[in-house]
Amino acid sequence: MDRLTAAKVFMGIAARGSLTATAEALEMSRPMVTRYLAEMESWAGARLLHRTTRRISLTPAGEETMARCQRMLDVAADMAIVSPEGAVAPRGLLRIACSQSLAQEVLAAAMAQYLRIYPQVLVDLQIGARAVNLVQERIDLAIRITNEVDPNLIARPLAQCASVICAAPSWVVEHGLPQRAEDLASHNCLTYSYFGKSLWEFHRAGERITVPVSGNLSANEPQVLLAAALAGAGVSMQPVYAVARLVADGKLITLLPGHEPLALGVHGIFASRSQMSPALRTMIDFLATWFKDPARWAPGLKGEARRRRKSINPHAANGSM
Repeated sequence: MDRLTAAKVFMGIAARGSLTATAEALEMSRPMVTRYLAEMESWAGARLLHRTTRRISLTPAGEETMARCQRMLDVAADMAIVSPEGAVAPRGLLRIACSQSLAQEVLAAAMAQYLRIYPQVLVDLQIGARAVNLVQERIDLAIRITNEVDPNLIARPLAQCASVICAAPSWVVEHGLPQRAEDLASHNCLTYSYFGKSLWEFHRAGERITVPVSGNLSANEPQVLLAAALAGAGVSMQPVYAVARLVADGKLITLLPGHEPLALGVHGIFASRSQMSPALRTMIDFLATWFKDPARWAPGLKGEARRRRKSINPHAANGSM
């Protein structure tokens, strides 16, 4: 029997917990699903499932077999085809992990362009703020904004992510403009749980300074902090790409000119260079070129920010400096 089909059947049973549901999903008869399962257990040389009248669960051998089946199906999905001209055409599924803000503001447009060039590739974006386990979660590529890369993984530098300190005009009117980074101690700072929750780092006149910050709101998703800043809840450190349009529209004001928040590296993270699929290789190369373009990172922000700051009169506030 076809081992790829048997692997699909077994993975379906493990996911759905039902032979009948798997038969319906794969458009097979129930006896055929039972036969494929029996063949899989014969090949594995062990019982793969605990079956009772109420539930189905994996045995230890079933857990190991499921991991092997997933690898086999991934290899099958990523096998390249050869075009009539003899070139290898990337195809198959790529699972890419990325933060929500970077995915919305930058990566979505990059994916649209990549898929126009390589229409036989399928991209599944996994959106979240946490650092995923590439192997356990079957992620082909993670796009991470960090200066601390796991040495056990392979990281290709793609770009530098600049940040700005910003607040809503209403916050500035009420609390004043901070003149120096140290002035942030008197402001409510909205902090990111995974980075810089209590310390913000800056470059000022060639000097690197670290400033303690605090506030009444932190979150593990920067877009939540951005929404709170827009609502006038406090001061936030945000990537330039996330706030450029909001600054241009006057909804946010960038603070502390002359203070440059510590830039973070944008990295493409993957598990191994060996047997890299054409789809993954072309994706990484494409993103390296895409991210090098300054237009992807909201140019013209500084001039607009200066104009907006001049339009605000912070001395109208009770807490002006």
